Amino acid sequence: MSDQMSARNVNAAVVASFGQEWRKFDHASTSESELRTHFEAYFQIFPWNLVSENSVGFDLGCGSGRWAYFVAPRVGVLHCIDPSPDALQVAKKKLKRFENCRFHVAAADNIPLPDGSADFGYSLGVLHHLPNTYQGIVDCCKKLKPGSPLLLYLYYRFDNRPIWFRTLWKISDIARLLICRLDPHVKQLIADLLAIVVYWPLARFARLCESLGMSVGTFPLAAYRNRSFIFMRNDSLDRFGTLVEHRFTRKEIQEMMQSAGLENIKFSGESGPFWAAVGYKQAT
Repeated sequence: MSDQMSARNVNAAVVASFGQEWRKFDHASTSESELRTHFEAYFQIFPWNLVSENSVGFDLGCGSGRWAYFVAPRVGVLHCIDPSPDALQVAKKKLKRFENCRFHVAAADNIPLPDGSADFGYSLGVLHHLPNTYQGIVDCCKKLKPGSPLLLYLYYRFDNRPIWFRTLWKISDIARLLICRLDPHVKQLIADLLAIVVYWPLARFARLCESLGMSVGTFPLAAYRNRSFIFMRNDSLDRFGTLVEHRFTRKEIQEMMQSAGLENIKFSGESGPFWAAVGYKQAT
């Protein structure tokens, strides 16, 4: 059995699915400006003043390397970690210009770094796909030096949305539970169809309404109003093609982070993403 599959807090089917996803959506043709816009949204609360050219950190669940691409130039060493060998191959290609990136086929509970060795860490859109999200946060924290930041992005449970919005999500989740079990090619086809008939029309409608001066904060899929279609296809597959998905309220995320040993927790603002949060490892 491979090292990544010997980890306990990982689902082999999810790992395989994401490997296929990142091979298809490597974002090689996505403009750097669009990727940077999304990167800055996630990292708007990250304390860059604590990171230097001598810092060593990790990207847990690096996927295609699209976020590491912007972090690597700012740090000394960036460990790019993913349980999927296929994903790491995509990341290596994306990050080939950076000599300070190290690549590891590993999961959250077998991160190949000494405990208490990292100056920072981040895991964006990953830990909610683990069987035990809280344990994933704990395992990340173990690798940090005291006082070092950990940036997370976890799916939210629509705790800041109206009831009708949450009802729509529950309906969509029934579809996910059916679609995620299909053959990969069929799953991809359905995800693409959803991107065409659901994501794109609703996103562009939100953009039109915004241009007319309307507030679109509660519009379904308004977050995609300025995103390219490739992002919609990618996220449609991510949303409907993944077998394991957990969602949390802001309060639940804060409690998990605190219990894992993080303090001074700060969340992204009301413009999202929901929820990105940064915390600092408590001194022992």
